[in-house]
Amino acid sequence: MDTIVAVATPPGRGGVGIVRASGPKVPELAATLLGELPRPRHATHARFLDARGEPIDEGLALFFPAPHSYTGEHVLELHGHGGPLVMEALVGRAVEFGARRAQPGEFTQRAFLNDKLDLAQAEAIADLIDAGSREAVRAAMRSLQGEFSAMVRGLTEAVIELRTYVEAAIDFPEEEIDFLADRELAERFHRVRGHFEGVLTSARQGRLLREGMTVVLAGRPNAGKSSLLNRLAGYEAAIVTRIPGTTRDVLRERISIDGMPLHVLDTAGLRAGGDLVEEEGMRRAQAEMQRADRVLFVIDTHADPSGAAFSAERGRLPVDVPVTLVFNKCDLAAPLPVAGHRPCFVLSAYTGAGLDQLRAHLKECMGYQGVDGGTISARRRHLEALMRAQQHTADAAAQLTERRAGELVAEELRAAQQALNEITGEFTSDDLLGRIFAGFCIGK
Repeated sequence: MDTIVAVATPPGRGGVGIVRASGPKVPELAATLLGELPRPRHATHARFLDARGEPIDEGLALFFPAPHSYTGEHVLELHGHGGPLVMEALVGRAVEFGARRAQPGEFTQRAFLNDKLDLAQAEAIADLIDAGSREAVRAAMRSLQGEFSAMVRGLTEAVIELRTYVEAAIDFPEEEIDFLADRELAERFHRVRGHFEGVLTSARQGRLLREGMTVVLAGRPNAGKSSLLNRLAGYEAAIVTRIPGTTRDVLRERISIDGMPLHVLDTAGLRAGGDLVEEEGMRRAQAEMQRADRVLFVIDTHADPSGAAFSAERGRLPVDVPVTLVFNKCDLAAPLPVAGHRPCFVLSAYTGAGLDQLRAHLKECMGYQGVDGGTISARRRHLEALMRAQQHTADAAAQLTERRAGELVAEELRAAQQALNEITGEFTSDDLLGRIFAGFCIGK
């Protein structure tokens, strides 16, 4: 395998910058660049030399011999002054020596390929870097330390035990006892179903903690959408005036509700007429509503206590996106009873009255139960693999009950095991690996 090199710190100026190299040429590179091979796993003060022996920079060098390194290969880290030209000069010196520039996530990909961590742990590293709240940081650390992988492995072992039991019954059909009709087997299936539910619950909470939900604020001009955004965000994120049509483009804010990320989009007011800019803003509002997890339709209670604006706009709202009615400005007037089964909240973005109930509603909509000591970081692909494995196990139980078809039961359990192995990377296509690691930052 070749040797790779990259700057491991963010682009721009900084007090300290780190260049990282990994691969078989690292010991020779270190000896040439530093004048001698540093003592393993000790910070060594050194000058970093160019091809003529002149210093490029000076700082600390750390050498990690294989296999006791992050990637499982020889690794060298140079901690120097964080100027872009300095960092590029060090990378260029390594390239002159035969290294190549690393692709995004290639260091972590090598760690995975060298069995230093599994795929779920590798993804947790990216989640830790991208975490948007303290709760998300803690969840990513738990996954990085192997808690999610341990859950999946425990579930996999349970499926393997079922599969072994069934295949033993297939291999010894001459036995007088019908193992497929054994109550013990049915009880094992029941326990595995409960195990799946527990892991899925943790994974769903982990995905919410990582991805959150997207909410679009929609409604007529001057209904108070921007004021509601500011109140939810806790600061003046949007300009608020009495002039209709102040908001003309989509304004995006990422906030947190008890640790759950919430992506709130303020949009142009919906109304007939308006100039070309406002019409484009309304078109963008419609497009964002199509992609949202939920629409909060904001109504000016003082001007429209019966919610006629919603009735007029209902036909233009996405049919497959849930809508919550928000009667704003309750400090000025009280809304009239509204018929229907849509969630409805009365609040004042000006005073903050009723905001706690809306926040609780948003968490409930996504099934978010709060953060506890067992929450892990999970992704959509993890949930999809878990649900496929759960479905295959349920199909196996159905085959057992309806047909006593051992071969079909075993095949469904094999498919369930394979789906679980996709999570940790024991069974993973190269295409999937490429998509996962392409989302990492360069140098990690």
